[in-house]
Amino acid sequence: MYARIEKILSVLMLLMVIMVSCQKLEDLNINPNGVDPSNAKPYLLMATVVTYTGQNVVGLGFGDIAGVMQHTQKDGWAGGHNSYDWSDQNWGSYYGILRNTEEMLRKSEDSGLEFYEGVALVMKAYNFGLIADLWGDAPFSEALNGESGNLKPVFDSQRDIYMGILDYLETANTLLSKSQSEYEEVNATQDVVYGGSAAKWRKFANSLALRYYMRISAKEPSLAKDGIENITTHPDQYPLITDAADDATIKYIGNSSSDSWPCNTVYDLSESSWRRIKMCATLVEKLQELDDPRLGVWANKVQIPLVVDPAKPDGYDEIVDGERIIAQDVADAYESVYGFPPDEDPEYVGLPPAWHMAPQAYNLCPTLEQAPVNPHVSHISDLYKKASDDLLRARLITAAEVNFILAEAALKGWSAVDDAATYYEAGILASFDSWNLAGLAEEYLEKPGVVYNGTLDQIMEQKWISSWSAATEAWFDYRRTGLPALSPGTVVKRDALPVRFYYGTNELLYNTTSVGSAIEDLEETTYSSTDGKNSAWSRTWLIQGTGKPW
Repeated sequence: MYARIEKILSVLMLLMVIMVSCQKLEDLNINPNGVDPSNAKPYLLMATVVTYTGQNVVGLGFGDIAGVMQHTQKDGWAGGHNSYDWSDQNWGSYYGILRNTEEMLRKSEDSGLEFYEGVALVMKAYNFGLIADLWGDAPFSEALNGESGNLKPVFDSQRDIYMGILDYLETANTLLSKSQSEYEEVNATQDVVYGGSAAKWRKFANSLALRYYMRISAKEPSLAKDGIENITTHPDQYPLITDAADDATIKYIGNSSSDSWPCNTVYDLSESSWRRIKMCATLVEKLQELDDPRLGVWANKVQIPLVVDPAKPDGYDEIVDGERIIAQDVADAYESVYGFPPDEDPEYVGLPPAWHMAPQAYNLCPTLEQAPVNPHVSHISDLYKKASDDLLRARLITAAEVNFILAEAALKGWSAVDDAATYYEAGILASFDSWNLAGLAEEYLEKPGVVYNGTLDQIMEQKWISSWSAATEAWFDYRRTGLPALSPGTVVKRDALPVRFYYGTNELLYNTTSVGSAIEDLEETTYSSTDGKNSAWSRTWLIQGTGKPW
């Protein structure tokens, strides 16, 4: 009898599983506490679009791309960060943002809400721009049509995507050009960037256009020159972000792990995410060379400096008055194993890029655990332990970046004001202002190595420094200019910095024809190696034929 009851229960359970499995996926994927997109006002979608974009920007620019551009290094779980040991990358989160953006745009158009139309086009341009920058060719003209059944969109060329986003931004500039009082239903609370200011969003649109004109300048110089000159000669028609007060940034709320700075120790009580990130020696040494006060904001000093004392007997290794004193033979033994002598800098010590398979051992760290508290290396500042702070922001585009672009344009003779030095200095001033160091900027501008010398190298060096926590833009600049001239570390996947992301498994499996065509458009290099054309070292259209960056 019990066996029969057990059999009946098993059948009933099987039927229940089948019934649940047969429900449509979208029926099971509705958040009962969320906003129904079909009923949502544009402003309710806006906050989601903007904040998720900001999370991606920080995830890249404070994450593995900060490792590529040698702002930071990791001494725990470091392969992707230090050594570019990447596999395929999934762009699902970017297209997820774009689906919400498209819904916001449709609702705005249907309701005649031009402020939200303009904002949606800016964010659409921003995210499609990131996709084209990171991968190359990608779905664009047929993207976001999944509801109509197009699950295998064609891939548009990288060039065509750039042209498309420049068109979006031109339209956004027009939509956002009215006086504030002419816009309806503007919800300042939901605009986490500019509090509902159409004028500031207009500056964002034109600054983003300036970014992309310069992005394509090596491949489409006439188009880029005309676009930049049009913007700079018509400042009333194309206002730009030139003051740090207008930076397109998003503050972290700090109420939960999902809306807090990613390596905070408020919600990560283990502190492992914060501990594994150390300053990179490349950036530290440049900032020290220039006596740059931004170093003190971004990094902690070493807790215990190392001092090599040849007068000490062999084997001597003691902490005395806050310093670790070691004999020469201890230093020599360390160098024989790791290839580097101990770094005796008493204030700031960075990890060299990809220097060893065991970065946690650097500079005689007393423990070899993953992500150690290394008293002889500079951790990132305690600022980054916080869940939120006025300085902890997702930086989408800044006055510093815009001024450095204008400096480069002036150097090329593409600007209404042919004075690169003025824009170069304005870029530095804006960066200092954004880190609450404005009072120190004038003195800094007079320092050797900072005084403008008329070269692109110096403009790009300062632009690279100012991109701290937003290093992805520095990576995109590096690809087209080769500046700053960074050298890869010793333990790297390839002996060159990568230039793109791999197409992901989903596309390779389910949109084979389209992604195959995109891969064919890539240019294989000597560094592509066994990856074939779908390599992080294959050239996209943007740098094919330029001889850059290597």
